[in-house]
Amino acid sequence: MQPHVKPFLIASLLLALLPAAAQAQDARDQFFATMQSLCGQQFEGVLIYPRHGQHDFSGRRLVADFASCSETQVRVPFQVGEDKSRTWIISRTPAGLALQHDHRHADGSPDAVTMYGGMASSEGSARSQSFLADDYTARLVKGAATNVWTISVSADGSTLTYHLERDSQPRATVVFKRGSAA
Repeated sequence: MQPHVKPFLIASLLLALLPAAAQAQDARDQFFATMQSLCGQQFEGVLIYPRHGQHDFSGRRLVADFASCSETQVRVPFQVGEDKSRTWIISRTPAGLALQHDHRHADGSPDAVTMYGGMASSEGSARSQSFLADDYTARLVKGAATNVWTISVSADGSTLTYHLERDSQPRATVVFKRGSAA
């Protein structure tokens, strides 16, 4: 056996022996690193689903701005038309990877429906994670107990997709293309 092949085989075997939970956490950590790599980038979006004006986002300018990144949090203000009240917050927590939706009034005070979201499932990858609604969300937003938000990034980092399902049915899909630096 070649000497340089041996470490690769050992590493591969060790990875295979890792519990699935550890591998999933690695994918969540990798996804968080992917989100951090987008810091300073701005993405302009188009509502793909639902079509024909059946959503508040229809026909409005949609912008996701990766404005602030730290070791534990990525904050993405999400602008809908002139409305700048929304921010996605992706956080590394002791429990795993969390997504929250921070909604504010024009004066900066919290909306009554804010900080909803959930934790990343163990099924994701470095480029895509699905966040399952938490108990707080289920209590706060009627019918949202089955919400699943999926955020995905293309391999080249030029396309971002935000998808929401409820009761295993699509509710909204926005596809964003990278624009100019923020």
